[in-house]
Amino acid sequence: MKRFIKINELDNVVVALDDLKKNEVIDVDDKKIVINEDIKRGHKLALEDIGEGQNIIKYGASIGHAVKEISIGQWIHTHNTKTNLSGVSEYAFNQALTEVTSENKNLTFDGYLRKNGEVGIRNEMWIVPTVGCVNGIADMIIEEFKREVSVKNIDAIEAFKHNYGCSQLGDDHENTKKILADVANHPNSGGVLVLGLGCENNIVEEFKITLGDYDKERVRFLVAQEVSDEIGEGVKILKELYDLMKSDKREKVPLAELKVGLKCGGSDGLSGITANPLVGVFSDFLISQGGTTILTEVPEMFGAETILMNRAENREIFDKTVELINDFKQYFIEHKQPIYENPSPGNKEGGITTLEEKSLGCTQKGGNATIVDVLKYGEKIKKKGLNLMNAPGNDLIASTALAASGCQMVLFTTGRGTPFGSFVPTMKISTNTSLYKLKPHWIDFNAGTLVESETFEKALDRFLDYVIEVASGKPVNNEINNFREIAIFKTGVTL
Repeated sequence: MKRFIKINELDNVVVALDDLKKNEVIDVDDKKIVINEDIKRGHKLALEDIGEGQNIIKYGASIGHAVKEISIGQWIHTHNTKTNLSGVSEYAFNQALTEVTSENKNLTFDGYLRKNGEVGIRNEMWIVPTVGCVNGIADMIIEEFKREVSVKNIDAIEAFKHNYGCSQLGDDHENTKKILADVANHPNSGGVLVLGLGCENNIVEEFKITLGDYDKERVRFLVAQEVSDEIGEGVKILKELYDLMKSDKREKVPLAELKVGLKCGGSDGLSGITANPLVGVFSDFLISQGGTTILTEVPEMFGAETILMNRAENREIFDKTVELINDFKQYFIEHKQPIYENPSPGNKEGGITTLEEKSLGCTQKGGNATIVDVLKYGEKIKKKGLNLMNAPGNDLIASTALAASGCQMVLFTTGRGTPFGSFVPTMKISTNTSLYKLKPHWIDFNAGTLVESETFEKALDRFLDYVIEVASGKPVNNEINNFREIAIFKTGVTL
């Protein structure tokens, strides 16, 4: 195994792939460097003397500047480095597209073809509360249903509880309606009970308008205040849905029908070296086969946004991307918060120093494909290919938004580990082998082999096989553990 890596020939740092010790000598570009302090895995050390104010270069780009003189072989991190970023920016469109092609392998997965032509990778029964007041009722309905029915031939039964649906105004109220409608219409569910209270802002009759052209056979409604026995009525509806769902069968569908969300969390210094680039290679391959991926976490595009802007399909998409970035910066400013208060403590412990460094690693999940569209929060996918979407970096909010847009699964890279899951399969991909070994009940796929012996070509083949298995029904760890939640983005006033 290599003990360090220089990512780009322009870099003035290397990244430790293993813990490096003080006074150890490493050979970089035929130059022997004495390490002058202990360097933990994922952290950076200087390849040359770097003067105060001079840029730190990683991935061939600036990740910030030195706030004091840094000697060759010295540790580079938050104690001696600061971001170069600030404020809302003006951008020029300098389009630089890369053609992403691959042999058409005619790959398929086993999915559920829905009445509207969409494809699900699960056949689950869901209760979607319109308001948090009925969360407990949703649980009681499922418990009673399971007591009365021996459930077979469906993948799961779940209530997606939340705290919203009332006492909200403006964008918050609209966001709640849109996300819950997206959940209710999602192809991974074969039957949905929309459960209301009866006096909430998100009242059922108005929520039906947000749902649009829904499947009236598979999406049913119950207003608790309108019946004497809401549990019995709810169980009756679930039984009717189950009778429809239990005969649903998987069938072969082209890989082009797969829509995948791209997310990272608990990142470390290897995220931009192993797991994120692997997901980027997969994204390019899926798009070359006619499929779709979505990249979000807008605050974690700051510092790498021009790379994305220059990959816009046309001027209209470029303008949408500029709006996406600057609107999110303005959101921070309006709340009197620093735009670049990132990375998180866990990121820093893992070796990430500045937001530029985090963003340059994060955006690699989007590969090199052309960006074909920019989606608003809660908006559904309209174009196949690589999309950007408006959502924050928060793991559960962003993953929920990706799934709500129509993604059947979320690929989630991590260097620190996390057990959570959204309302679709949320596949955890480790950046390092030690995490994979430590948390096999959290981590589904190990990308740490990319700094050991495996090539990207072999890793992609292994990863592609696994994604197809999951799309065809193999559960990931969040499903096995029954860690399944939704979270809705709140930005405004609560009454």
